[in-house]
Amino acid sequence: MKIFKNGELTLSQSVVTIGAFDGIHIGHQSLITKAVSRAQELNVPSVVYTFDPPPRAYFQKQMILTTVEEKISIIKQLGVDYVIIASFDEHYISRSAEDFLNELCFLFPKEVWVGSNFQFGKGKKGTIEHLSIQFQTFTHPLIKCSKGEPVSSTRIRNLISKEEKQLANDLLGRNLFETIQLS
Repeated sequence: MKIFKNGELTLSQSVVTIGAFDGIHIGHQSLITKAVSRAQELNVPSVVYTFDPPPRAYFQKQMILTTVEEKISIIKQLGVDYVIIASFDEHYISRSAEDFLNELCFLFPKEVWVGSNFQFGKGKKGTIEHLSIQFQTFTHPLIKCSKGEPVSSTRIRNLISKEEKQLANDLLGRNLFETIQLS
């Protein structure tokens, strides 16, 4: 797997999945695995486009579940060919939705895979509908736990704050508490 900063990678074809992927929980893993599978079926490289720090950590100062190094390690285990790490900073957040779409054009995606709540660009003006005008876009279904509740990084953060370690680990698909310290 090769790692690039945003704007550095150009491909002739690809399947791209985009997201913050904080925690790389079982929902994220399912989305990335689907994109990798489609890339293999189409015989093109798979690309994960993600952010450091995750947008919610930047804007809302939320706890980061997975360091960028841990995120890269897990993504590599999922069989991804390329990872793009966008530095989520003041410059990046000022970019328009059109600027983001233009950057994606350099990856020539045959398919783009995102989660159901995906938004992009300054002020979250870019929507899945905008993405689908330019690229063949698929929305991965929301993954739910055995109790029927959605799996999300926000939910995992709430479980951690309540020290419900086992359920948090179940949603992550691994033991997070080996790597983070609870206050």
